[in-house]
Amino acid sequence: MPSAPFVHHRRITYSECTIGNHVYYSRYLDLLEEARGEFFRSIDWSLLKLQAAGIAFPVRECRLRYEAPARYDDRVAIELWVTELDRLWLKFGFAIRGPGGELLVTGQTDHICAATDEKPKRMPKELVATLANFVRLNALHGTHG
Repeated sequence: MPSAPFVHHRRITYSECTIGNHVYYSRYLDLLEEARGEFFRSIDWSLLKLQAAGIAFPVRECRLRYEAPARYDDRVAIELWVTELDRLWLKFGFAIRGPGGELLVTGQTDHICAATDEKPKRMPKELVATLANFVRLNALHGTHG
């Protein structure tokens, strides 16, 4: 089991911010989507590879808790881990941390494994085995997340 969650680093762009210089709340979903894409790429199951195999992971539910704002030009770390896994569904936990490591956002996204025609489809056993290495019940140390 990995000793730490997958981490994707990125800089907040001006287009993601409001006139008040904080990330608009719904844009965090874009950040999480980007991190999931990088995670799948890092385990050699890119989203394009999955799509070519007729597999997609539509979001069934998402939950975000905002602790503090990210601002333009902040370099943030998006931590990602698998919280639950079955051949038909997958749940990710997230934490977005600011430049000083402060907790900005926590959350979870729940996905169904589906064929590209949107019907439920079982994940390949090899993918499940790879994802099982990233299952963590809670990767937030010292928080209420």
